[in-house]
Amino acid sequence: ITNSKGKTPRRPGPKKASNIEKDPVGVYCRIRPLGAEDEDCCVEMISSSTIQIHAPDGLKANRNGEYKETQYSFKKVFGINTTQMELFEDVSRPLVDDLIQCKNGLLFTYGVTGSGKTFTMTGSPGEGGLLPRSLGMLFNSIGPFQAKRYVFKPDDKNGMEIQSQVDALLERQKRDSQPSVPKTPSSRQKVADPEFADMISAEEACKSGNVDEDCCYSVFVSYIEIYNNYIYDLLEEATHHIATQLFVCYQNHNMYVAGCTEVEVKSTEEAFEVFWRGQKKRRIANTQLNRESSRSHSVFTVKLAQAPLDADGDHILQDKNQVSVSQLCLVDLAGSERTSRTKAEGSRLREAGNINQSLMTLRTCMEVLRENQMCGTNKMVPYRDSKVTHLFKNYFDGEGKVRMIVCVNPKADDYEETMLVMRFAEMTQEVEVARPVDRPICGLAAGRRHRNQAFKEELSLLVTQLTESLPALPPCELVDPADDQTLPRLIEALEQRHRIRQMMVEQFHKTASTLKSMFEQFDGQLNAKETHLHDQQSKLNQKDKVIMNQRAEIERLEKKSKTLEYKVDILQKTTDMYEQDKRSLQQELETREQRLQRELSDKRRMEQRMQGMVTDTKLKWEKECTAPPVHPMHRRSQSAGGEKWVDHKPTSNLDLDTVMQPIIPNAIKVSTPNEKALSKCHKYVLRHQELASDGEIETKLIKGNVFKTRGGGQAVQFTDIETLKQECPTAPRYSITSTTTGCYLCVYRAM
Repeated sequence: ITNSKGKTPRRPGPKKASNIEKDPVGVYCRIRPLGAEDEDCCVEMISSSTIQIHAPDGLKANRNGEYKETQYSFKKVFGINTTQMELFEDVSRPLVDDLIQCKNGLLFTYGVTGSGKTFTMTGSPGEGGLLPRSLGMLFNSIGPFQAKRYVFKPDDKNGMEIQSQVDALLERQKRDSQPSVPKTPSSRQKVADPEFADMISAEEACKSGNVDEDCCYSVFVSYIEIYNNYIYDLLEEATHHIATQLFVCYQNHNMYVAGCTEVEVKSTEEAFEVFWRGQKKRRIANTQLNRESSRSHSVFTVKLAQAPLDADGDHILQDKNQVSVSQLCLVDLAGSERTSRTKAEGSRLREAGNINQSLMTLRTCMEVLRENQMCGTNKMVPYRDSKVTHLFKNYFDGEGKVRMIVCVNPKADDYEETMLVMRFAEMTQEVEVARPVDRPICGLAAGRRHRNQAFKEELSLLVTQLTESLPALPPCELVDPADDQTLPRLIEALEQRHRIRQMMVEQFHKTASTLKSMFEQFDGQLNAKETHLHDQQSKLNQKDKVIMNQRAEIERLEKKSKTLEYKVDILQKTTDMYEQDKRSLQQELETREQRLQRELSDKRRMEQRMQGMVTDTKLKWEKECTAPPVHPMHRRSQSAGGEKWVDHKPTSNLDLDTVMQPIIPNAIKVSTPNEKALSKCHKYVLRHQELASDGEIETKLIKGNVFKTRGGGQAVQFTDIETLKQECPTAPRYSITSTTTGCYLCVYRAM
């Protein structure tokens, strides 16, 4: 058994001194049960934090034992008997606690197709996943402290605004007056949709103990999918059939999707109903590996806005700077897959290619981050190469915690893909993310909501006691002058009411003194807090100076980075041009090589044909050498004979205006010799022109006899050459000569 970490690690470079505390990415592993009992298994759980993977027997035989048993360690391993609640307690609950404390969080599931990612995130009827349980914990914690609807309002720039009570009331009335808007399901009301009603379990609900009761809260949710590296809004109320593509922007220390729909929800049921409405629009398809395979990455974002109450504890502070916004992103990544196994074609093949490319970009970003942290390098992380990594860039830059659940299907058929997933998970655990800082504490005294409520209850009790403790006045109407009982009863009742009033005044003074002492105590606490805030303010001023220096350094580095990116872009374009030229030249070279090969093959065939013709001609000549010649050689009279000639005059020849011209009667004139013309004639003449040494054109008449070959064709035996030469008239003498072997030679002298 070999440990995957037993290999020799790279030597870490010198790390820069930094006071920023960092935490490694939390990576968990969940093993799903096998689909059938007789199915081969390649994953075994060794301990609560270690698994062991062994290659199938057939693969070992094919690879000669190349794959060995390998162990991988995680923060925690969840076996096949792990419940959804146990997984939630270990993984999601800390992220919800951080969300309430104004800290961001990112949780995503990763694995091959069919490994249980969607079940882990969403769940099934009766077994709610991490998403519905996180929503349930959030609303169980902040339920009594939620602000009324439309008090918080998104500003479309990843921030929140606070509306006045009047503006919020007007918007609520406007919403209630619209009949098309569905009513919000109550948190106590059972959801009617049977598809997801059983996923929300109130029995296992839990609460967070970190809720600030002096704040008001509001929850906003959004749901997007990343399909073929384009972002689409799953909550868009589109009136057209074409979905709108969205883009990633940066504002308020967070990356966000511009134009994405954000819905304010007030209960777990309402939030999950919004999620389910978007889930029905998500792109899924049937593949060879999964009947309902996700063809896109889905991102469900829970955004929590909170603002402190005023000093009296009655209303929210109308100060935008006091609003804190935190978000929790729950990401269900599409599964990596091999097209050779899924048999994908057409659009499915393109989808699989985009999914694998985005996951490869995620791996690359993790590798560069790990190398920068371990080796002290400063390489640029390619976040922008994929929408998934670009959207979550700020989390890896220190704006929240990052958690990953690696889902594993233990069947032997997924061994190759499982090994790749394990290597990526092991490498991701070595990436460290800066720990998020705590939000600043509000300067107002704590317990404002509780004191305000207690004061209201006490005042109500005093009013009730005042009205109930005073005795009723008896009837005081005097009818009989001799009545001596009515006035004494009235006097007694008034005296009793006077005594009670004095007791209440004393009680009021005691209460007032108590409140006065409490206020004095609060004033002392406020003074202490003001002193503490003054100290904190001085520290913040010092940190602001450090931050300003760091920002200046960051701006300088960003400018340098942009310059380097520009140079890289130019080099990339130049490389692309060179690569294109290289491909075109290579194609041209291949074309020329193919043409040369064809010409060589044609030359060989022509040589073979000529060799055969030479052999035939040689045999004919050997036969004819034994016989007397048909015609005597070098007789000029043959050119004027009665036999038919083939007059071959190439088209490239020039017409010379000379006195002596070759005249061949009874001749067939051709520009290219052919078998038909040769079969009708007995003689052949070729008019050949060439440039003489003195620069004049020299014409040669090459004559020959035509005879039939053994194969039935025609052949020419050259017997004579006549030369016509023209000289320059500026020379001492010139002549046009016709020379024939054994014939006359005519010379014309100048006068």
